[in-house]
Amino acid sequence: MNGHWRELDIVGVALSPEFVYVIGPGALMPDDRRFGVVWMGRKALEAAFDLDGAFNDVSIGLMRGADVDDAVDRVDDILERYGGTGAVPRKDQLSNWFLMNEIEQLKTMARILPTVFLAVAAFLTNMVLARLVTVDRSEIGLLKAFGYSNADVSWHYVKLVLVIGLVGVALGWILGAWLGFYNTSVYAEFYRFPFLVFTPGPKPFILAALISLGAALLGAVGAVRRVAALPPAEAMRPPAPPMFRHSGMADALGAKTLDQPTRIILRQVGRWPLRSFVTSAGLGAAVAVLVTALQWSDAINHMVDVYFVQAQEQHVTVGFTEPRSSQALLGIEQLPGVLTTEPLRSVSARIRAGHRERREGIQGVPSVQWLSKVYDVSGRPVEVPDDGLVMSTTLAESLGVVEGDLVTVEVLEGRRPVFELPVRELFETYIGKPVYMEIGALNRVLDERPTVNWINVRADTARLGELYAELKQVPQLGAVTIKQAAIDTFRNTMGETILIFISFFVAFACALAFGVTYNAARIALSERGRELATLRVLGFTRTEISYLLLGEVALLTFLALPLGCLAGYGLVAMMMEGFKTELFRVPFYIEASTFGLAMLIGVLATTLSAVLVRRRLDGLDLIAVLKTRE
Repeated sequence: MNGHWRELDIVGVALSPEFVYVIGPGALMPDDRRFGVVWMGRKALEAAFDLDGAFNDVSIGLMRGADVDDAVDRVDDILERYGGTGAVPRKDQLSNWFLMNEIEQLKTMARILPTVFLAVAAFLTNMVLARLVTVDRSEIGLLKAFGYSNADVSWHYVKLVLVIGLVGVALGWILGAWLGFYNTSVYAEFYRFPFLVFTPGPKPFILAALISLGAALLGAVGAVRRVAALPPAEAMRPPAPPMFRHSGMADALGAKTLDQPTRIILRQVGRWPLRSFVTSAGLGAAVAVLVTALQWSDAINHMVDVYFVQAQEQHVTVGFTEPRSSQALLGIEQLPGVLTTEPLRSVSARIRAGHRERREGIQGVPSVQWLSKVYDVSGRPVEVPDDGLVMSTTLAESLGVVEGDLVTVEVLEGRRPVFELPVRELFETYIGKPVYMEIGALNRVLDERPTVNWINVRADTARLGELYAELKQVPQLGAVTIKQAAIDTFRNTMGETILIFISFFVAFACALAFGVTYNAARIALSERGRELATLRVLGFTRTEISYLLLGEVALLTFLALPLGCLAGYGLVAMMMEGFKTELFRVPFYIEASTFGLAMLIGVLATTLSAVLVRRRLDGLDLIAVLKTRE
């Protein structure tokens, strides 16, 4: 404290609304091992710093309906002569800003993900029910012949969907309540809320049930209309066999060189192209969901690689409590293990373009950086000119400026100079909305001698322990940011929430792939039971008739894999666009291995369902199946 070591007793643990997101200077994520907030009695703190009656921070409450922007301007006018650095409205306060960005991402997730799930649910309901109606065709005709109306028969299938939907709703309520409670607990811990109680009330449960049942019924509409359209006499007859025509395509594809069972499979798929496509589309949806889930790991790893590994070569960044002469570089260079250093001067400023205004820190860096680079995500370092600003595209979009435009910069510290500068270059970054200026030019407009308040340090990795121990003894240091610790904290923090997200999606996708395959194969077995039993009587083995049934599923799965990867690619592109905020832009980045893993999981889920259908096929009662259905 004030350059001196003091021993203090911890007399309590507290929380404060401006520190619900406890983040150190220059850091991206909370790191309780290296940064914390401590409160003291004001008189004791004044005495420690020899500043009787002084303050450097004030919180202001406004009356209801007051104009926040007007209040900020008036406070700035009053405090300008005292060295005020500018009032900050609550919406721009650091903890609130981080929290609001997170809430925006949650809103995006709440719009996109349920829409995908409900669309898939409606699709599956339609697919399964349509096949079921086909199997029940003769029974539907018989019921109509006995006097049952179209409404009666249709209501039967609607009730079937409702029963299945209600079971799903009950399971969803239980799972949703658990996930909601767990998610709330994570946010309460992460944002240091004094309490965050999960009390959703009945409305979300009722709304979720109605929307889910509505999606299921929407999927059932087509199948129910088909039931109502069947005349009794026509329904009681077996469906007319599909027209078979010889096609030159079979010869072109070399079908004659295939064995007879394989040609039967190809002919079956060709006779029912729409049904085959629907089944493949269902399996493709499962693969698409898997790609969407698994790519999050790719995106986070890519973000870490670009932001921390490619752009940053330093091991440690040290910050001073007050700006220091550039001679401080010499002092840091004398510490054990230090190989090289790089200066940084940052100032808080308002940047205006027309009627738009943003408060952002301007970072003064060398024109060519060696340790912490101004780095575009395309993979190129950016050289900072000495006659203008290099600005992130996110900040440029919020200000409505492009390269070459002039912006007005009002520095909020020191002599508070106001000057105009051109935007020389824009660059894309995944994190924040930084703006850079050449450090010498920044010192000149501030009318300061060469000054720094941050120093990037590259050190001998074998002596990092010595360096850390020595830095703890250096007075007037306000922050020490260790790059590897920042990477670990970023991965751990993101990983905790991403792991839940990925696990949920993988489970959903596996259930989807299993359900689509099992229902398709099970209904196909019902439709083709007589055919398969006849082949068994004629001498086909169990393996051969299994190949006829499951080979079709395998072929449709093979066709579904690239379709699912393509759909997943488009879904990820849509989601990443919706997840852009001022804080993070999650990159649209998918590794080739992610597509492979998604396809492998889809194939494994399909294989499991095929095994269960094969067991049913092996237990086929030939005599019962070959009896007439009447």
